[in-house]
Amino acid sequence: MSYLIEYTDPQWRDLDMRALRVDEAYLYLKSDYASRTYLYTLSDECYTCPYSKVKVLPATTSLDVEPLKLQTAVGLSFKIYANDQGRYAYENVSALCALRRSDLQEFGVYNLTLLANGSCNFAVDKPGVPINYAFLSVFVLLAVVLVLLKVGHSAWKYYRYDEANAVADSIGDAAAKATQRKRLRSLDAFRGLAIVLMIFVNSGGGGYSWIEHAVWNGLHLADIVFPSFLWIMGVCIPLSVKAQLARGSSKTHICLRIVWRACKLFAIGLCLNSVNGPQLEQLRLMGVLQRFGIAYLIVGVLHTLCSRREHLIPQRAWQRAIYDVCLFSGELAVLLALIAAYLGLTFGLRVPGCPLGYLGPGGKHMNGAYPQCIGGAAGYVDMQVLGQAHIYQHPTARRVYDASAFDPEGVFGCLLSVVQVLLGAFAGVTLLVHTTWQARLKRWLLFAALLGLLGGALSGFSQEKGIIPVNKNLWSISFVFLTVALALALLSLVYYVVDVRQLWSGYPFTECGMNAIILYVGHTVMHKMLPWHWRIGAMNTHFELLLESVWNTLLWVAIALYLDAHEFYYSV
Repeated sequence: MSYLIEYTDPQWRDLDMRALRVDEAYLYLKSDYASRTYLYTLSDECYTCPYSKVKVLPATTSLDVEPLKLQTAVGLSFKIYANDQGRYAYENVSALCALRRSDLQEFGVYNLTLLANGSCNFAVDKPGVPINYAFLSVFVLLAVVLVLLKVGHSAWKYYRYDEANAVADSIGDAAAKATQRKRLRSLDAFRGLAIVLMIFVNSGGGGYSWIEHAVWNGLHLADIVFPSFLWIMGVCIPLSVKAQLARGSSKTHICLRIVWRACKLFAIGLCLNSVNGPQLEQLRLMGVLQRFGIAYLIVGVLHTLCSRREHLIPQRAWQRAIYDVCLFSGELAVLLALIAAYLGLTFGLRVPGCPLGYLGPGGKHMNGAYPQCIGGAAGYVDMQVLGQAHIYQHPTARRVYDASAFDPEGVFGCLLSVVQVLLGAFAGVTLLVHTTWQARLKRWLLFAALLGLLGGALSGFSQEKGIIPVNKNLWSISFVFLTVALALALLSLVYYVVDVRQLWSGYPFTECGMNAIILYVGHTVMHKMLPWHWRIGAMNTHFELLLESVWNTLLWVAIALYLDAHEFYYSV
């Protein structure tokens, strides 16, 4: 059963296996070649990159060279050259030998030998350990904990009241259920699922590469969370505006409230950026909550101004079918204008030293042809508006591509973040206009299919080959379409299960969704503190990292349940 926790012997020959981190292995090197040679490697994550020099192999020796540590999460290519190619080696220079391995395992030990004739021999000295069983074991444990939490929560509620209050409680429960039917629990459940996943991935997600953000192009689990949160905020805007108009609030009053809430979101985000010290000369200006605030401000005010206090649903079927589009026509015009502006700037703005329409990460990308061009127009605009010192200094592309600073929540990306929220607002308008669950699901799923096909077509249904690849850092239009399609599909499922069939109450995600801002701010501030985070020993297995991530997430879920039990809810 040791494979369930990624156990490996602490010592293998003369190697300290505990010195390895997650997704690392050892590589023994030996050369029988007559002269000095040079080892270069290339990760599959680095698209159109040159090989990087990692080791000089001495001439024929009977002694092994000091072993290397290799990354095993993705495939790795090796080339050995007779001459030093400098820091990088390019495809136009022939190598003595070349090979690629996609079967490297964590905690494995491998041998690479350069033979006297210049060919390579690769062998497995010690097999590694599988990493996915740890994921399975931790989440089986999580399922057990959640069941126990539910049983405990139900028991606590049962014993909280005595029999004398039974009648009053039943009346209160009936009133509560009536209120819940008016309030769609699926929206809170969706929002709660988004914040729980955000806490989980921000806690490291167990160190799994498919959970962490994609290096540049691509779509991993962590890349879906933030846009889903933005989108569900958009869904709720028409519901909120309609309710306020129905209570007699003026549009001016609603807009002022939106401005005030947006300012609070931006200010909280700015404060969170200073959690490691408020050095004003290098304070990052943009961030997650800042983008929330900007998108909420624009979409909220726009929808309020375009809303009607009263509207009659058309009687003819074809008119009803397009009525939500007609009501949304003003916002739709702005949405199309924002997409046009984004595409025009992305492919038309001339960035010094960069090709027109460049969408790459700079650095080593395209064999290092444009090292300072990360993000193309997006990176350039953010640099001009925010300045080098006030953008994010550690983008995901830096580790793999040797890229420069780039802000994934920068100013330029706000254009399509607003589009993301507008698409959510359209789903909210559909919710108001179409009163039957069949009509709502039909519209949402049809819209999801359409956007999914559009996003897939723009990205060429591939990671790197399309016209506009799926890219969270750039917040590309294909990324917007695909993440909205996924959000629509997921909301359709949650809505059907929670509100239509009532097979599930949404617990515990509904409770988390009702205090999402507390959970987000709290997990950010307490990121390195007990009892939320801890370290024991090397923490060099997915099992240990996953336990810590799940523990942190469960604590915040428990806090949300506690706040719900005391009927404490906070929103900005």
